Amino acid sequence: MSTYLYRVNAFSQDLTSGNPAYVIRLTSSIQKQVMQEIAKELNLPITAFLLEQQCNIYELRWFTPSKEIKLCGHGTLAAAHILWEEGVIEVQHPITFRSKSGYLKVEKVKQGIQLAFSTDAPIPIDITPTLQQLVSVPILKASQNSDRYIIEVADEESLKGLMPNLDLLATLPVTGLVVTSPSTKYDFISRYFAPRIGIEEDFVTGSAHCGLAPYWSQRLNKKQLYAFQSSERGGELFIDYQGDLTYITGKAITIYKSHFNELLF
Repeated sequence: MSTYLYRVNAFSQDLTSGNPAYVIRLTSSIQKQVMQEIAKELNLPITAFLLEQQCNIYELRWFTPSKEIKLCGHGTLAAAHILWEEGVIEVQHPITFRSKSGYLKVEKVKQGIQLAFSTDAPIPIDITPTLQQLVSVPILKASQNSDRYIIEVADEESLKGLMPNLDLLATLPVTGLVVTSPSTKYDFISRYFAPRIGIEEDFVTGSAHCGLAPYWSQRLNKKQLYAFQSSERGGELFIDYQGDLTYITGKAITIYKSHFNELLF
């Protein structure tokens, strides 16, 4: 027997942009330790494991090379893309994933694949000396939501040129750091750093926009936002902020398909 393995670029339409993920369609449950070992061996930012529970409902779990995480936007987008592209679920039908963050609904829309995530609104915090030491440019504003610092810098040039202090960040009681700024082309841009979970800089982070959406919606007095994560690979996100829910839309492309021998599990 074999289990299919897919390499997908999420929030992308080509070979060199967006955030890469592996998607593994399981035929039966495997132990968490085995999932973690596979994710470490594959060594992409995320490996997503799918297991069908009932019609159009799948258990979905996400692993970085070093740990399991509760929510991953690009891993969710990649998993839904595979289920539709492989014809496992018809394109006109939405998909529900059961995850450690609850039930997640995903559907196809005109702009791509739309994720419905719970909003994680940040609250303002003081710009402490420790926060300022995290980045090499002045901080204009600082906030924090459930697991991330969100700091705003003056402009795109400052954001793209900053050098984060990853050693310091790894010692602080948050999963990661989002740095954001206004943009001339987009409503806002951002970068995301998460050394505590084995990701120095993530390429495109859907879940981080659950905090960025309310932040920039209030700043710009807009519900529909056009965003770009300005990493080495980069990726575009279309956001519809609706209070308790943040809808995040992007595209995906399959790079290749392979399989595991299930006897290795």
